[in-house]
Amino acid sequence: MANLTNKVAVVTGASKGIGASIAKHLAAAGASVVVNYASSKEGADNVVAEIVKAGGKAVAVGGSVAKEDEVINLFAKAKEAYGKLDILINNAGVFAFSPIDQFSADDYRRQYDTNVLGVFLATKHAIPLFPETGGSIVNISSVVSTLAPPFGSVYSSTKGALDTITKSLAKELGPRKIRVNAINPGMVETEGAIGLGIIGSDMEKQTIATTPLGRTGQPEDIALPTVFLASDDARWITGETIFVSGGAGI
Repeated sequence: MANLTNKVAVVTGASKGIGASIAKHLAAAGASVVVNYASSKEGADNVVAEIVKAGGKAVAVGGSVAKEDEVINLFAKAKEAYGKLDILINNAGVFAFSPIDQFSADDYRRQYDTNVLGVFLATKHAIPLFPETGGSIVNISSVVSTLAPPFGSVYSSTKGALDTITKSLAKELGPRKIRVNAINPGMVETEGAIGLGIIGSDMEKQTIATTPLGRTGQPEDIALPTVFLASDDARWITGETIFVSGGAGI
């Protein structure tokens, strides 16, 4: 496993699902972790408790990445707790699938404010905490950025934007020794996917049928390569969007 001893990480949207798994795996690798949440304090506290029970270090900090004042507070609390930042995982995200005739400006804003604006705000306010030795930013994107499934035009476009942002920021932040990469998951069994009825649906069955490795992903499948990209083992990798999808979308 990658060695993240003495590293500090902020994981946005880490109270459940992929974010929670990433936070736990970063802590297991030695990082001190700030577990961010937008609404589920209980979920974030449970993640922290699990990390601490396993011998790691973590604190929970609330705040929506779509609101700049709350993002500012998130990184102020991170600095207060650990003094610096080496790793930022832009994981917070929302998604919805619906036909274009049901499009609403409110849903557009909800998805773009979290999935795109949230990445800009978190990155902007994280950068001052990175040391001169640099660090790593990992954006959690999605295979929908290129697969562009029907009924997912808004969500897919947010992730397409995130892939472009990743490449642009890699060039901008490279001189500061900050690497920027994206992980693009396929379908993953999370609380969100279960809540929307995707898990167990015809959509899941169709996805599995076109996935070479023949199953739905689990949060750990995304967390492990994220930890690699966060670590010095990936020191010569930046500007990449890496599909972690069991082969879906290749």
